[in-house]
Amino acid sequence: MFDARLRPLIDRPLNAVARTLSGTGITPNVITGFGFFLGLLAAGALTLQLDYVALGLILASRIMDGLDGAVARNAAPRSRHPGAKSQESDLGGYYDIVADFLFYSGIVLAFAIGRPEHALMAAFLIFCFVGTGSSFLAYAIVAAKQDRNHDKQGKKSFYYLTGITEGSETIFVLCLMCAFPKWFPQIAAVFGALCLMTTFGRVLQARRDFG
Repeated sequence: MFDARLRPLIDRPLNAVARTLSGTGITPNVITGFGFFLGLLAAGALTLQLDYVALGLILASRIMDGLDGAVARNAAPRSRHPGAKSQESDLGGYYDIVADFLFYSGIVLAFAIGRPEHALMAAFLIFCFVGTGSSFLAYAIVAAKQDRNHDKQGKKSFYYLTGITEGSETIFVLCLMCAFPKWFPQIAAVFGALCLMTTFGRVLQARRDFG
């Protein structure tokens, strides 16, 4: 919901860092991998109930998640072969989306491991994440087939369908859970319901656009 509004604020500092990294040999895929590794560390910290350590690692991981795209946009083509840059960007986009969905569900799973009393609500939230993720990616597949595209959230490797719960809201909620772990069931219930609303809205959008 807020991704498009936050994008102009986020892009400026990320692009500045990306320009600094230009020519260092650090590729977007390396940054994606490092961000995912930080996410794994955050999950590990949560299993040990090191909530504020996990909070810091989550924020660092999500900075890397934004930085990889900025580096990709600012990078010069490394090959003279036509299409080389787009192929690299497509692979990077693939890595990015896989890492994102594993990160989101992995953080929730880590809460369940560290606090088994919250396992039921963690399972519910992961179920809701499957709904938002599948409705998001399925729409993108059909949109690509029909050659649809837009850049409201910045240049993307695929069609980015909006909704109530997007990346910004999910990150905020994960951080909120780390700051107030005792409130995990309540936070998961509310956010899970919003995820289900997002899934339903995307299904209706697909019906309107592709029906």
